[in-house]
Amino acid sequence: MSDIIRRDPRAEWIARNRLHPLHAAMQQGQQHSWMGPNGVIRKNLHGVGFIGPNGIKRIDRSGAQQGTSNKRSAAAVVELPLHQVLQPAFYIAVVPDMVGGRLGSHDRDLLGLAHSLAGSDGAVLAVVFGEHKENNFSTAGVDRLLVIEGDEFDGYAPEQLVQGLRAVDNQFNPRHWLLPDSRTGGGELGRRFAAAINERPATRVWQVKDGQCSGRAGAGQQDLIRRLPRLILAAAECAEPVSETRHEALPEQLSTSVARSLSRIEDLGPVAVDPAAIAMAEAEFIVSGGNGVKDWELFHRATVALGATEGASRVAVDDGFMPRNRQVGATGTWVTARVYVAVGISGAIQHLQGIGACDKVVAINMDPGCDMIKRADLSVIGDSAAILQALIEAVENYRNDAKCDAA
Repeated sequence: MSDIIRRDPRAEWIARNRLHPLHAAMQQGQQHSWMGPNGVIRKNLHGVGFIGPNGIKRIDRSGAQQGTSNKRSAAAVVELPLHQVLQPAFYIAVVPDMVGGRLGSHDRDLLGLAHSLAGSDGAVLAVVFGEHKENNFSTAGVDRLLVIEGDEFDGYAPEQLVQGLRAVDNQFNPRHWLLPDSRTGGGELGRRFAAAINERPATRVWQVKDGQCSGRAGAGQQDLIRRLPRLILAAAECAEPVSETRHEALPEQLSTSVARSLSRIEDLGPVAVDPAAIAMAEAEFIVSGGNGVKDWELFHRATVALGATEGASRVAVDDGFMPRNRQVGATGTWVTARVYVAVGISGAIQHLQGIGACDKVVAINMDPGCDMIKRADLSVIGDSAAILQALIEAVENYRNDAKCDAA
């Protein structure tokens, strides 16, 4: 027998190609380590259960654990190392947008930047106004959590929020303030706060390195590099979110009450907007239809009942069921919705690229093994028509109950 190690190029190609029908079968029984021709031990970095150099067990997100039965197995529970700051030498204050009462992807990027600025001696202080629904502050990189409650912070109240931030500034004296430079409140609040504390902020910051920050300028065509200021308004993807440590998120309280400001702004409440008039790139709730949708009239009624913006896959657009400006994907519009519902969409690579920045993805499909199901945070396996009809009935019942309670 020869001692020469034979390679199977086709098997290696199938093992690398996640979309190949035999990919899951090739993952079963795959070696985690082997000796190379030079005597060096090789390790499969993508193998299930691989332990990285930092001692953290990798989680398989490729769908390989589904096996031939196409059933999603339970994800392994990973106990991340605890990052503790007993006596902080200084604070890095972060004011997340908390759209919908939860941390968004922009907020998590901001916390990742704050964690890099805090180092091992500083603590990341998250300042949240009003009630929230977030339960994962610890895994997002929050060392100290300050929740400021009160009805004076409800609605659109930027002047009152600035008063709260000034109270936090007087008590904790953070080394840096970080706010998201976004349209959902952080950009305006950061500029108002900068004027109140007489600071010149760095805006649209996308990189912080060696005591300097780089911000977009000139309609995004130029970079302004300046010394790192005390107040930073950061853009999305300014840093990698915290993923390899968990933090204490210890509660903090203000030592003094926040003074009520004499507001010159009267909040008249939200204004109803037609979801069909919202641009795809700015929509926060999108329901997209694909080749699996057979009753498009029912699809339109469901989107109206849910109050969602309509989208579509390329197949649905090419077949004439939806206009071209509603196409989602790399060849259409890249979307950043907080909730994206894919109805009857199998999940071509171009479509998955277009929804890569969406926070939560819900898939409705008949095929439990399609790539959209693997990408989704919540999957519903079944006929799309029956599920859409059930959604319409559930929304109508909820609204009728709300009217009865109000009466």
